[in-house]
Amino acid sequence: MSQIILGNTGLTVNKNGFGALPIQRISKEEAKELLVKAYNNGINFYDTARFYTDSEEKIGYALNGVRDNIIIASKTMSETAEGFWEQLTISLGKLNTDYLDIYQFHNPSFCPKPSDGTGLYEAMVEAKEKGLIRHIGITNHRLAVAMEAAESGLYETIQFPFSYLATEKEIELVNLCKTKGIGFIAMKALSGGLITNSSAAYAYLEKFDNVLPIWGIQRERELDEFIAYDKNPPVLNESLQSVIKKDTAELGKDFCRGCGYCLPCPADIDIPTSARMSLMIRRAPTSVYLNDSWKEKMKKIKDCIHCDHCKNHCPYGLDTPRLLADNFEDYKNFM
Repeated sequence: MSQIILGNTGLTVNKNGFGALPIQRISKEEAKELLVKAYNNGINFYDTARFYTDSEEKIGYALNGVRDNIIIASKTMSETAEGFWEQLTISLGKLNTDYLDIYQFHNPSFCPKPSDGTGLYEAMVEAKEKGLIRHIGITNHRLAVAMEAAESGLYETIQFPFSYLATEKEIELVNLCKTKGIGFIAMKALSGGLITNSSAAYAYLEKFDNVLPIWGIQRERELDEFIAYDKNPPVLNESLQSVIKKDTAELGKDFCRGCGYCLPCPADIDIPTSARMSLMIRRAPTSVYLNDSWKEKMKKIKDCIHCDHCKNHCPYGLDTPRLLADNFEDYKNFM
């Protein structure tokens, strides 16, 4: 079973993290079955957030009896110290625990630091001194913020999107974290669903001995895949390298990662999927998206009021309205 130590935290984790965002979409009992099965198969790292509706509650319900054997990372999106304490208190209650192994700032637009006027980093330090959290982390989708956090020496873990679609700059961030003893947690290892070959994704990340991938898991068959890979890791052979080369060429850099920070949309457009429909429809069974439900959802793109909320909130700097319009034009060819 592959394990890594998260930087200088001393936390030893199975190199199969459980990303708990998707369990929002299933029932409490279904989530419990998944979480318990994950634990029984050696997965000991669980990543959640206050922002993930009832995800924390489901983890607390399912894994309360084995709390000392697992590592829980949660997040706060608060922009004030007062909100920080409120969210931390709620998270601890929902998770049925009196401490978090890692508490992370959740995709802030800046890198919180001491004396920056927000009081956020000071609140993190105080929470750690009180034993409410054990390690301080940050998550981000902005490379500049993640690099600043790594250089600052203030963070014990950094969570950032990382997959075989990574650029040299993103690999540089991974290597910087290794040099500085910062635990690197890889989110979006399947690039929000655009990467459909999980064995290639797993094999690629196996190359990095300081990277902990967290896989967003909603279905038992998804969990079974990664359990199988943990016991019998796929090898990055010529066939999988060919898959990676093809995907890198096809996807390029100007694509929606599906992070959802563009939401809510005042026109009620499902932006994360609609803005990458051209790719999704070619990478999934057509029945998934060529149906009456998705036809109606795609037509909503015509209702865009061009408020630029999505564009202004995209951490990748994409021209989201243009992506939506281009994807709708392409989709109409299939309608």
